[in-house]
Amino acid sequence: MKPDKYYFELAAKQARKSLCERGHCGSVIVSTDGEVIGRGYNAPPLNDASQRYCNTELDLTLKPKYDKTCCVHAEWNAIIDAFKTHGDKLEKATLYFMHVDDDGNWTDAGDPFCTVCSRLALQSGLAHFALWVNGRPKIYTTADYNRKSYDFYR
Repeated sequence: MKPDKYYFELAAKQARKSLCERGHCGSVIVSTDGEVIGRGYNAPPLNDASQRYCNTELDLTLKPKYDKTCCVHAEWNAIIDAFKTHGDKLEKATLYFMHVDDDGNWTDAGDPFCTVCSRLALQSGLAHFALWVNGRPKIYTTADYNRKSYDFYR
């Protein structure tokens, strides 16, 4: 198994591919034996730019913080990707999430807040959810990540 930082770099590479106009996020899912079994980045459904509504006249202030985009989240895409070919390895795996700035540099993920991602990670059987926080990995169990995502709104 490689060090966590290696997997965060792979997630950053995914983030640099993002087609989202609001945020550049990427994720990789790593099985217990160190194999990358899922990859994803923020993008409109099916990577189809005609399904992008972020820069239209929608009032996005009406949407919750975790859904200020029209894109499929990087985490969702990675989970879907893993289910397609490695569904049997998804249980007990770790999802590494990375956000990069417009220049492709790593940024701090901050506190968990996306309750949709936290529920999907928990439901899919993932064991851990890893964020880059204050220059180092912060790895949560998916149950803890889910709870902290809801705590964000208290």
